[in-house]
Amino acid sequence: MRRKLVVANRKMNGSLASNQVFLEGLLLGTQDYPYADYAVCVPHPYLFQAEAILKGSAIAWGGQNMSRYESGAYTGSVSPRMLTEFGCEYVIIGHSERRQRGHDTDLAIGERFEVAAKAGLKPILCIGETLAEYEAGITDLVTIRQLNAVIQELGIKGLASGVIAYEPVWAIGTGKAASPAHAQNILSFLRKHIAMLDADIANNIRILYGGSVNATNATELFSMPDIDGGLVGSASLNTADFVAICQAASNAYR
Repeated sequence: MRRKLVVANRKMNGSLASNQVFLEGLLLGTQDYPYADYAVCVPHPYLFQAEAILKGSAIAWGGQNMSRYESGAYTGSVSPRMLTEFGCEYVIIGHSERRQRGHDTDLAIGERFEVAAKAGLKPILCIGETLAEYEAGITDLVTIRQLNAVIQELGIKGLASGVIAYEPVWAIGTGKAASPAHAQNILSFLRKHIAMLDADIANNIRILYGGSVNATNATELFSMPDIDGGLVGSASLNTADFVAICQAASNAYR
């Protein structure tokens, strides 16, 4: 059985003081929930703080984005080596907010996934459809296109080095989470697509749901057979809410 993974994507939020409260609260709050895995992705300036507080614990940390390049004239970018120097285990790749506002392409995301994996990071590949695409009934076409961009770049074996996160864009930060049934249908569809290429990878790769995951809906979402945890945005800004999601993930594994 795949262990659940809950990842906090704190986006462009936090301060030294509030981060400390959250991270220390997370360490304390998850002590009784050992049956799932947890990670926190913080803004790059706070990676040193995440490492200082979480090092030696069961909670991993990571970056929210990274460059395809190791170094060079790329002002404002962060290389994979910079992330690994701060002990990062994960990095988010292809989040819809980067696709829309950062103009990330499927090709660039595939290249970034490969570079992250080669650097020893576990890329969290975000895929998902916009509201217009959802209403047009092309969720399957959009998500497979985004997934295939990575598979075409480094092969199906390379996909196994990361995590997939299905995040319908219309649900991110809106409070309108996809229904557990809808999320399950999409994740099952994605897993079956992977299984056509490699059944073992399909059975073992973790596929998360993201998009308004909260303490109220987490238990039902995590009860779905193909939902292996959550990529959590807004609810990760409140320690009690995020710990409640972690509890739901741990309880689902038992």
